[in-house]
Amino acid sequence: MASRIRLEDRECPLSTTVEHVGEWWTLLILHDAFDGYTRFDQFQENLGISSSMLTTRLKTLVADGLLERRPYQTNPVRHEYVLTGLGHSLRPVIVALAAWGNSRLTAAERSMILVDAESGEEVEPVVVDAKSGRRLDDSAAYVFAAGPAAGGAMRSRYAGRPTVPGGEG
Repeated sequence: MASRIRLEDRECPLSTTVEHVGEWWTLLILHDAFDGYTRFDQFQENLGISSSMLTTRLKTLVADGLLERRPYQTNPVRHEYVLTGLGHSLRPVIVALAAWGNSRLTAAERSMILVDAESGEEVEPVVVDAKSGRRLDDSAAYVFAAGPAAGGAMRSRYAGRPTVPGGEG
């Protein structure tokens, strides 16, 4: 698949991430994988996706290192698609996207919610700073800044913002 990222965005982690997981079917396939689906027919039946589109998306997810393709049957050979460590690391992103979608609905309108596996109590996912525990949804308190590997365009975009140790200012 041809890259949709503009040349100047190649160093932006958001742009490069969206290139890998920003496609509609990709997020839905990953969601199913988090729910325990591993087989082609399970994904296809649940999502109602064409065989050719599913084949393409699964190949991309394997090539990107998010899923591992492994045989589960030898005669005939059949494969399953299992989340890798990198794939598992996207779960908080999927949870946050679902929470954002639910935040626009009343409790009665929500068809899927996140609950504590032991208590069954609904939980409210939030993104927090690992060090301080503070919520990151305040765009005045937390801003993007050029990192140590930033090129000229990125440094120009974030000029005047704080820099990380080791970064130029």
